[in-house]
Amino acid sequence: MAKRRYDDNTVIIFDTTLRDGEQSPGATLSSAEKLEIARQLARLGVDVIEAGFPAASPDDLKAVQRIAREVGTADGPTIAGLSRALEGDILTAWEGVRDAAKPRIHTFLGTSPSHLAMLRIDQEQGLQRIREGVSLARSLCDDVEFSPMDAGRTDTEYLIRACAVAVECGATTLNIPDTVGFVMPSEWAETLEMLINETPGAGPGSGVIWSVHCHNDLGLATANTLAGLKKGVRQVEVTINGVGERAGNTSLEEVVMAIHTRKSFYDLRTNIDSTQIMKTSRLVRNYMGMPVQPNKAIVGANAFAHESGIHQDGVLKNAQTFEIMLPEDVGLTQSKLVLGKHSGRHALRVRLRELGYVIDGDELMDIFKRFKDLADVKKTVTDADLEALVADEAAHTPEDSFRLVDIQVACGTMGMPTATVKLANQDGEEVVVAAVGTGPVDASYRAVDDIVQAPNVLLEFNVHSVTEGIDALGEVTVRISPEGSNRSFGGYGADSDIIVSSVKAYVSALNRMISSMGMGDHSPEGDAATVGLSSSAG
Repeated sequence: MAKRRYDDNTVIIFDTTLRDGEQSPGATLSSAEKLEIARQLARLGVDVIEAGFPAASPDDLKAVQRIAREVGTADGPTIAGLSRALEGDILTAWEGVRDAAKPRIHTFLGTSPSHLAMLRIDQEQGLQRIREGVSLARSLCDDVEFSPMDAGRTDTEYLIRACAVAVECGATTLNIPDTVGFVMPSEWAETLEMLINETPGAGPGSGVIWSVHCHNDLGLATANTLAGLKKGVRQVEVTINGVGERAGNTSLEEVVMAIHTRKSFYDLRTNIDSTQIMKTSRLVRNYMGMPVQPNKAIVGANAFAHESGIHQDGVLKNAQTFEIMLPEDVGLTQSKLVLGKHSGRHALRVRLRELGYVIDGDELMDIFKRFKDLADVKKTVTDADLEALVADEAAHTPEDSFRLVDIQVACGTMGMPTATVKLANQDGEEVVVAAVGTGPVDASYRAVDDIVQAPNVLLEFNVHSVTEGIDALGEVTVRISPEGSNRSFGGYGADSDIIVSSVKAYVSALNRMISSMGMGDHSPEGDAATVGLSSSAG
């Protein structure tokens, strides 16, 4: 990991994928998944990881504590915990981050008229809460960030007063959030310039870091964030793939590559290793079960793809004709190494290492077996196929309540679609159930439901091919919600057989639901394994 450098031209990258990003509907992550993403964010080179909202739940507190201990090392990123400007929240946030080498408490209070009304306080009472909250946080931690929530709809004069109080009480970073994605770039730039120049104790040379946190409700999150950088903002709060509440947050990859690609315009730099962007994007995509749209800037499947004959001719002659950055800059590869059914385990391991995956031992053997099975179906196995295989393996852990052993489906115009599914539980006990449905996927899911007995509603079912051609590997992501609950859980699966991919994704989502919601007995009982909802579910 390269040593981070900081100067007046360095933009601090504050990643909130594990906090604001996880607030996306259905994007719930387990503690183990949060830790793995945090480790990858550290490899990516983010400066601050907002690991969670410790007061939100005991599990969130434990996840933040583990990230603080295992990722928040002396040469690693700052680990931040979010809290409302309330004593209990702040104390819990400190419990979460205190074991990090560089801990930060990030506290906030709504300052717009609608948010003050929601809190049933006036402006003066709001200032008093800021004073008490920031003072308490600073008594615990030297690194304190304050955010006036919904700043985009807050009177500028009141924002200046709120920020002045926060600085007076020890805040070292002032984060100005456009919480509902309301502002336009030009007016946002004017507001930020006024705040930086007129807030007592926080002007240029004061040592206070100004930050922005923008939402994408009008598709302007990145534009508003970049507008802030031109006015002196030096911290940006972002998420991988732009995930987050509603329409999401500012996308890390867009801001970083804008700074990287337009160096002469911004004259700024970051500590990000951009070659880790694609790997981080895919990890977040798979764990959250949230597909990235093909035309998404930087990390979308089509970001470096060319179909037009004119574009193809231009790129073949000179890539810069139609590409403003190299695919290698963000971690994509243009290697022509071809892997097929005659390739050995060593060649597979080398290619995986070139793609950034250090895999050995039993895990390599498992992927090699699946690689050989895929190579028997396809003439060649592409890098995208390999990454899908690795992602599919990562989607299943030893702690899973169930795993797919076998599946057989009969369907067509004659007879009812029928699926026979065999699942194994954590003890290795296997259960076989057959079911009929309106189609092969429906029949398969009904068979799984008969075994798992975890009532849920299927909210989303997405399928796409990893590569072109009739023999392409198929990826499936699903999202389910427990009956009677407003929570949702995502799952991911990849296989050359789309029905198998579908069942893998469904079982993956069920495992996450079972683990997160405290669902109980996973032992076979009669013809099926029974899983009962705990009293806390729903």
